[in-house]
Amino acid sequence: MVSTLPVSLEDIRAAARRIAGRVIGTPMVQSFSLGELAGVPVHLKLEHYQTTGSFKLRGATNAVLSLAPAERSRGVVAASTGNHGRALAYAAKAEGAVATICMSRLVPENKVSEIRRLGADVRIVGLSQDEAQQEVDRLVREEGLVMVPPFDHPDVVAGQGTLGLEIIDTLPEAATVLVPLSGGGLAAGVAAAVKGISPTTKVIGLTMEKGAAMKASLDAGRPVQVEEVSSLADSLGGGIGFDNRVTFAMCRDLLDEVILLTEAEIAAGIRHAYAAERQVVEGAGAVGIAALLAGKIWGDGPIVVILSGQNVDMEQHRRVINGKAALCGEERP
Repeated sequence: MVSTLPVSLEDIRAAARRIAGRVIGTPMVQSFSLGELAGVPVHLKLEHYQTTGSFKLRGATNAVLSLAPAERSRGVVAASTGNHGRALAYAAKAEGAVATICMSRLVPENKVSEIRRLGADVRIVGLSQDEAQQEVDRLVREEGLVMVPPFDHPDVVAGQGTLGLEIIDTLPEAATVLVPLSGGGLAAGVAAAVKGISPTTKVIGLTMEKGAAMKASLDAGRPVQVEEVSSLADSLGGGIGFDNRVTFAMCRDLLDEVILLTEAEIAAGIRHAYAAERQVVEGAGAVGIAALLAGKIWGDGPIVVILSGQNVDMEQHRRVINGKAALCGEERP
């Protein structure tokens, strides 16, 4: 089945060779507190240690390196709410290319300033990602820039899949891998890598309860639009695109399950990561821990939890740790 999908195991292995030396091979450590809770060994993949603070650097780097020199010279462009823009700006600068990142006025200034610091041309457009994407489309059409989308692209998915190779290389006996799920770039890539080597290993996608576009699309059997709502796991928001060509099919065919988490459960995951594991992670990076704490994961054998990112506003993080964060339509935990 894997060989018929848009991104193969060999594509991911080729990506690993391509990005070697340009991204960090992140560590994996055992969590004794979560292992005691789960009744099986639990290991944390510390991907939030990545150079730009999230897994996105893998896919962005592979996509930039896969371009022909003439394409790189034209410049790359993407719409972003933060992590992908930061990763693409870094990857483009490393290869001597210019990145243009289009963002809405809703993107926090700390994320905008970090992307500017990396040398990108930042365009602030409108009040939504749709409006930012319209500017991307115009720049591609009128100025010849090359679009590197945040998830629905074979080279991006293959790059994210290198994380799955590292997991199985470090822990070949892994029985379950818990992966944050948004547009599906990370989940599709990790699942293709893990199942390509270890077909019996389960890969479970985790996302927030409200505004989960991939989960709604999988349930409907086709890409659908959902209402975006505020969430502690803001990086998991947004749609998957009605013309999705890569990640929908891969998530449909490779994920064993998708589990939804409430805002209170995500907040508990953030707090546990900080208090028990001494890790600062954003809400999207805490969903695996949250699922274990909530008793929503069970099974035999070692479990791997991907901590996918740390690019959180620290004032928000402090409010969550102190139990004072405003949760989306819920009482504080």
